[in-house]
Amino acid sequence: MNQNTEQKHIVPCKVDVSSETGRLRAVLLHRPGPEIERMTPLNAPHCLYSDILNKKIVDGEYANFCGVLERWTQVYYVEDILEHILRDPEVRSRMVSDTVRNYGAKSSLLTDYLDSCDTRQLAAVLIEGYEDPEWDGIDDDRYLLEPLYNLFFTRDASSTVYGRVLINSMSFEARERETMIYEAIFQHFFKVEMLNAMAWDRWARTEGGDVHIAAPDLLCIGQGIRTNAKGIEYLAQTFARERDHFNILVQELPHSPESFIHLDMVFTFLGKHQCMAFEPMLRKQGLFAGKDTTLISIDGGKISYRSVPNILDGLRSLGWDIEPVLGGGSDPWVQLREQWHSGANFFSLGDGKVIGYRRNTNTIDALDRAGFAVLNAEDIVAGKVDMNSYDKFVATFPGSELPRAGGGARCMTMPILRD
Repeated sequence: MNQNTEQKHIVPCKVDVSSETGRLRAVLLHRPGPEIERMTPLNAPHCLYSDILNKKIVDGEYANFCGVLERWTQVYYVEDILEHILRDPEVRSRMVSDTVRNYGAKSSLLTDYLDSCDTRQLAAVLIEGYEDPEWDGIDDDRYLLEPLYNLFFTRDASSTVYGRVLINSMSFEARERETMIYEAIFQHFFKVEMLNAMAWDRWARTEGGDVHIAAPDLLCIGQGIRTNAKGIEYLAQTFARERDHFNILVQELPHSPESFIHLDMVFTFLGKHQCMAFEPMLRKQGLFAGKDTTLISIDGGKISYRSVPNILDGLRSLGWDIEPVLGGGSDPWVQLREQWHSGANFFSLGDGKVIGYRRNTNTIDALDRAGFAVLNAEDIVAGKVDMNSYDKFVATFPGSELPRAGGGARCMTMPILRD
């Protein structure tokens, strides 16, 4: 936790995101903490990782990533807001009771420990976990309260959808408790209305990496292992009740390998007229052979469905003038390699202004050819380069450890406010 948290006066902003590329005014992040070191090769698959991470290297990479964002916009940190809201005795009591709800015989032990923590300690423990005092040094289940290994992927457990926040219904147990933290943050700090697919149907699933706020009347959504048809149906029915006209463009995703877990691993908006795309998804080749692209249209409260050739044709049928930059360039082998390490997972700071991993050199070269100035995050953070001096740019930051966690710049950001 930050040493100066007690002195911080954190002021909430308005919550409103109506596009993927409007100028970013506020974003929610979480610095990877001790929780990411509480994995072993044995429990990494349960934690949804394919490898364990070196935190010292992660810290340096993340410092460049968040340093760019701090130079551009208002940055809120989950750990700071969590500590802030836990100062309210009612919020604290509710979060403790919700946390221990499913711990059976050990709930009293965990409750006693959490109640003994001061506010800063409690905020840390809810994120970093609590070791079982009865752990024998051998059993795989070392932690009574499991660490939130994936919390720095702030995109997934909650999503700003226009003027509300979608509290996502996570598909894997290791991430379920994240939603409790975000629900408390958005209820008690930002004080915003929330949506929840699982409250509508217990089998409905949504995750933020699949939810793209393309325009005020259009969502682009991935349907795969994390977001299912029930979750998409919830969103369609919600907007059918509220809007005369609305569209949801759905791209079906492979269920394996794990690099295809969300739509933003194969498709992200770079600006009003450009996107980053994984070419086999557009051509419906390889792992995407037979994967459907469906346009859900809402007109006068009625919902209709029609198949479209691919996500670009679907956008163009709605009047979008958009061209793709191909992740990995033109070589199919390189495309696969760079997609594996989040080569398509860019985050837009504004129209034509994006940030992503430097390691995906062929993807960065493709952006360079498409007119994006290539900037180094280290120069931006040091004040040597002013992002505002460029009409179009890609801010590149180093990534050797962070990509091994299975996500990129879009995964690690939860926009709260855009123009």
